[in-house]
Amino acid sequence: MKFQKKILDNGLTVLFEKRDVPVTTVMLGTKFGAAYENEKEKGIAHFLEHLAFKGTKNRTAEEISRAIEKVGGDFNAFTSEEKTFYHVKLPSKHIELAMDVLFDIFFNPLHDSEEIKKECNVIIEEIKMYRDNPRAYCMEKLKSCLYKAPFGMFIAGTEENIKNMTREQLVEKYREMYFPKNAILSVVGNNDFSEIIGLAEKLCKNIQGKEPEIKEIEFQNLQIKENRDNLQQANVCIGFHFPKANDEKRYAADVFTAIFGQGMSSKLFTEVREKRGLAYAVKSDIDDGKEYSYLFIYIGTEKEKVDEVIKICIEEFRKMANITEKELEDGKRQLIGNFEINSEASENTAMSLIDEEISGKAEDYYEYEKRINEVTLKDIKELSEIKDYAYFALLP
Repeated sequence: MKFQKKILDNGLTVLFEKRDVPVTTVMLGTKFGAAYENEKEKGIAHFLEHLAFKGTKNRTAEEISRAIEKVGGDFNAFTSEEKTFYHVKLPSKHIELAMDVLFDIFFNPLHDSEEIKKECNVIIEEIKMYRDNPRAYCMEKLKSCLYKAPFGMFIAGTEENIKNMTREQLVEKYREMYFPKNAILSVVGNNDFSEIIGLAEKLCKNIQGKEPEIKEIEFQNLQIKENRDNLQQANVCIGFHFPKANDEKRYAADVFTAIFGQGMSSKLFTEVREKRGLAYAVKSDIDDGKEYSYLFIYIGTEKEKVDEVIKICIEEFRKMANITEKELEDGKRQLIGNFEINSEASENTAMSLIDEEISGKAEDYYEYEKRINEVTLKDIKELSEIKDYAYFALLP
């Protein structure tokens, strides 16, 4: 793959991977997310993401979506702990349209007072939706068991916070965080780098903002059970603090997780579901960033089996200290294969390049296989010795 990178004079970082297929993903966003918010403003990054689609100085909300959809493109956005990004996937020949729309919603949102009122209600319904989903709720509560507020709070915020946010507050935060030096443009597709740079230089405003600072992230390890009516199944999430995305041990963490709980051949799936029949859904994965990381386990099981399932999961975690060289090599092969398959989708590569740039440098994305192959049994054993863990169980 042909990768190129450039930082423009105004500070915008541009990442590009050339591909031969006639489809391009364009992502533009800010290195600002929920981890930068205090308790009272929790949810503001997510609120700003919603408002970007509600109209600009050049387009109505309908014109924004129609511009992309009329050429067969997909348009969306997301907010996470350390970033907020807007993305388009469309035929490569429409790259100019994609960038024009993305830069428009990024630099020219109206933040209309009436739209803010309406979107406030939309976000509150989104919060309720996640609360009503047992698995999603369990995952959010696990984060609050692993981290104190404000980091441990839900990315979308609280209903009270959303209701109390004013236009002045939203506009001030937008002006502080949406500026070129704090932004990344990631493009993966069949285009020319020189054309992308030219468009970015033409469309990108030369403005300054405020360097964001992540609020102090305080660890904890709470173990909580909660009851809810009208459930048929207990939902259990277990979490361990793990190496961050900018830590050299992150590659060992990936290998560990692949062997431990990813797929039907994993240790967890084999022990919990296949051997004991205690669950239908059982898996583990990692949620990580530059300033945080945790391995999580999810299991759906009977209420009466919760304590047994938690005990088994912790035992299997400890047993990772004893995996064989063959199991290690199989895990590496699985992980590298997954990486290659995921990279087929341009949106996955565009996002991975952004994540690598935020935590270090985008070029590290192309070193992934090499770094995975360097992981040793000793590295896995060290991770298995992490003693403290948190869990949240939502019980019928």
